Amino acid sequence: MFTDTLELSLADVVPSLAGPRRPQDRVSLKDATSAFVNELTTFYKKGDAPDLRVAVEGADYALGHGDVVLAAITSCTNTSNPAVLVAAGLVARKARALGLTRKPWVKTSLAPGSQVVTDYLAKSGLQEDLDALGFNLVGYGCTTCIGNSGPLPDPISKAINANDLVACSVLSGNRNFEGRVSPDIKANYLASPPLVVAYALLGTMRTDIMTAPIGEDQNGNPVHLKDIWPSTQEIQALIGECLTSQMFRERYANVFLGTLPGRASRPAPARPTAGRRPRPMCRTRPTSRPSA
Repeated sequence: MFTDTLELSLADVVPSLAGPRRPQDRVSLKDATSAFVNELTTFYKKGDAPDLRVAVEGADYALGHGDVVLAAITSCTNTSNPAVLVAAGLVARKARALGLTRKPWVKTSLAPGSQVVTDYLAKSGLQEDLDALGFNLVGYGCTTCIGNSGPLPDPISKAINANDLVACSVLSGNRNFEGRVSPDIKANYLASPPLVVAYALLGTMRTDIMTAPIGEDQNGNPVHLKDIWPSTQEIQALIGECLTSQMFRERYANVFLGTLPGRASRPAPARPTAGRRPRPMCRTRPTSRPSA
């Protein structure tokens, strides 16, 4: 017997981000810009110079409060979901076809949680599109959430710190605490992988990604988010063509052998016989006792 009844209208479900400092701080995508501006003036106390722009040494662009300097598709629960990874690749493909590129001040990376992701992105050709926008494979496992995306380029880091800029990151992780993602970045937003790609193209949180153009095509025509956002049918069709269960079997068949030299000479772990308990992976010393 249930004591509470919850009702949800699907019309109330809208695209969202979380940030700028805690993973539970959901912000609807349409309100992301106004929410950031409010944070800028009330929490970060930058109301006296919200439009400050500073030159970056050796570059032909300037930085200001709200600029996205890090966009990372990082290992987390949502990079185990082929739908959002394929969606990110399709956003990159559509943007590339229109001649869009990431903003030059945005550091980008791709670190999925499984090598199977590499397999289906390569098979579909989407990795080539992601590479073209700077989302190159940097490894597997947790990266940006724990600060392992690496330092920002020195000129960008100097411009941020010398002028106390409130720079932003957009990442597909599950932690966005200030100082944990990067010591140079104060405002961090959690987003789906396709939105990470879109913000790399836009390059700022100060522009409404839902209504304003995120760039221009080869002919100078404005390109909006809706122009590069894939449909559910496109995503599912590509998954059906490029993702198979065999990919998982092949990648994980020898997962315990590792990649150290000589692994080919080591036998694969024996499978437990039916009805017999497998031997423990870790042996317990006879003198050890369970904690109270």
